Formats: sequence, structure tokens, C-alpha cells
Amino acid sequence: MPVDAAEFSAALGQYAAGVCLLTVKDGIDDVGTTVSSVMSVSAAPPLVAVGLTAAGYPAEVLEEVGSCALTVLAAPHAIIASRFSSAGRPSARHLLEAVPWTRAPGSDAIVLSGGLSALDCRLERLVEAGDHVLALLEVVGVLPGDRAGVPLLRHRGRYVDPSGSAAGRA
Repeated sequence: MPVDAAEFSAALGQYAAGVCLLTVKDGIDDVGTTVSSVMSVSAAPPLVAVGLTAAGYPAEVLEEVGSCALTVLAAPHAIIASRFSSAGRPSARHLLEAVPWTRAPGSDAIVLSGGLSALDCRLERLVEAGDHVLALLEVVGVLPGDRAGVPLLRHRGRYVDPSGSAAGRA
């Protein structure tokens, strides 16, 4: 019996997940997307996996460029997370006007200031997974952030802090 897509989505919405901003710098512009499907894979070598929409532009650019940065977002970044999860979004730099950021030393991708931490990554490979791809990323650098900050979570289709309250504004 096939699984109903709405029931599947609602069931997984019960799982609270941390929210990250994945950014890629190509030769023309900066591309970014909000991701909540992030998993630690290995400590030696350091690897993480990130779920991306297979037909999405961020996955295409990541495959072409081969490197990215992953910023672990804090609760006050809820508005930024919303900006990067919207379809048809403009350049990452335009979405971050008036928001402080730097660049990761290896990938040269945007790292959001005020994040809990950030990873500078090299693409190991993309693995097809239904309508998504899993990007297996080798971590080439760790950039510490605000480790005392409150994480941004996605739960039941909205951004919340660990208490379940609506997350703050950027």
C-alpha cells in the first residue's frame, strides 16, 4: 500500500531538526539554501551528509563547484532561514544585505556571523535518493561560532527555539 505524501510529511514534521545554511560560491555569484537534513557521518575522516532537492539549483552548483560552507543557525536567524527556504530567491548576498557574514577560507563560501558554528567543506560525492540527493561532504575546516547561543530548530513546519516557542528575528 503506498504511503500518503501528506501523512509522511506530517509524521516527519514531529521530528525537531537543527537548521543550517548551506552556501556555495561559484564563478558568478553566491548560492544558498536552508537545510535541516544534516547528519554527522564520520569523525575520521570528518564527513557530514546533507539532503538537497535533486532538481534544485544549489545541488547543481555544489556538484559543479565542489565545495561549500555549512553554518549552524541560531534561533535569532529564523528570518534568514525563511529567506533561504523560499522558491525563486535571489543571490545569497542580496538576501544577507545588512546581515554580517564572512567567507570560509577553503571554499570561499559565505559563513553567517552569529552562527553556532560553521564547517568548510569539500564535496566527496552526491548520492541519488528519490527526489533528493545526499551530498557527502568532507569537512576541511571548522569555524567556531557562538557556542553559547540557542539553536534554531524546524518542528511541525515552523522555526522554533528548543522550548518550542517561535524563534526570534534576525
